Amino acid sequence: MPYFIYKGRNGAGELVQGQLQAASAEAAATDLYGDDITPVDIRETARQAKNKSDSEESGIERFNAAWSGSKIEIDDLIIFSRQMHSMSKSGIPLDRALRGIEASSASPPLKQMLKDVAGELEKGNALTDAFGKHPRIFSPLFLSLIHVGENTGRLDLSFQQIGVYLELERDTRKQVKSATRYPIFVIVAIAVALAILTIFVIPVFADTFARLDAELPWQTVLLINISDFMVNWWYIVLGVLAGAYIGFRQYISTEQGRLKWDRQKLKFPLIGKIFDRIALSRFARTFAMMMKAGVPIVQSLGVISMAVGNKYIGENIKIMRDGIAKGDSLYRTSVKAGMFSPLVLQMIAVGEESGNVDELLDEVADFYDSEVEYDLKRLSSAIEPILIVFIAGMVLILALGVFLPIWDLASAVR
Repeated sequence: MPYFIYKGRNGAGELVQGQLQAASAEAAATDLYGDDITPVDIRETARQAKNKSDSEESGIERFNAAWSGSKIEIDDLIIFSRQMHSMSKSGIPLDRALRGIEASSASPPLKQMLKDVAGELEKGNALTDAFGKHPRIFSPLFLSLIHVGENTGRLDLSFQQIGVYLELERDTRKQVKSATRYPIFVIVAIAVALAILTIFVIPVFADTFARLDAELPWQTVLLINISDFMVNWWYIVLGVLAGAYIGFRQYISTEQGRLKWDRQKLKFPLIGKIFDRIALSRFARTFAMMMKAGVPIVQSLGVISMAVGNKYIGENIKIMRDGIAKGDSLYRTSVKAGMFSPLVLQMIAVGEESGNVDELLDEVADFYDSEVEYDLKRLSSAIEPILIVFIAGMVLILALGVFLPIWDLASAVR
């Protein structure tokens, strides 16, 4: 689109000038009126003007984007959804709403995204299509709800439902991080302590024992051999670890690898049930939300299968979708999927008979959320004694390996 240089007066009567991009001079005048600027002169220019202040501003924006990262956080999306809900409900045009949020946002990647989306709207594209050009930010669930809101004229409700869903997703992530923060900290501390002992402490004792030419117990020999290997071949150890990590990431990036890994995660001791219930909670909550929005069941299940965060459960949801597409009931397809407890299946059956499936699914989601909260609290209490036993075992091995030969030498001297 061409660029236009304009002069005009703002609401205070002050003379302002600048440059904007529009399809025509009439479109540029319309945009200026929308920004409360009365145009006095509009002229087309061959290319976008660049001046010192623009260069400095773009440099500052690039620095801020590099400093804050290119990822849009979930908190930013929650605030964005709330703002769009309020502005859509007030009847503000979408392009003006996006421009206003862009001007007030403190997140450089969010500002850039909003700028791109507003530009797509000004070209005449639909909001769903504009959001769809950013698949790393907006999930298929997000796009489906926006599409329904556009078709029904209730974008405000769509953004409200998205905001509620993102808040629940954020709370779940916080609960998981809170439950795993202490175990991760302890494991990292143990790893650092073992590295220091292996690389710096044990070699000193090994030199001392070698000079005394004493017969060493097997615990000490084992520690010395491990220490020698780590000191002399540390780059091989790092290479093997890095290769294993890269290979694992490549494996789970494949369709079959992700399916097997997500299925295996559900079998992990202590945390497998948590992964399962988190995914099923997302399924029930998202399904209820899409049914309330008026999305067809078959389409809803197709979208939800990609939004639960577990490929294996997503494949079971696709089986449910295919069964319903063939004319089967929601209850029978749920039974065939084998994912739900008898209590949940009973609630789905009652909801299907009464026509209140969305309300019953909300209750199912609340049930799973309470189970996840309880499991996370129990996880913390279950991991602590395991870590204590592990630390005690490591201390015992180190103590026997280091102090047994010292005691033997002291006995020999006496």
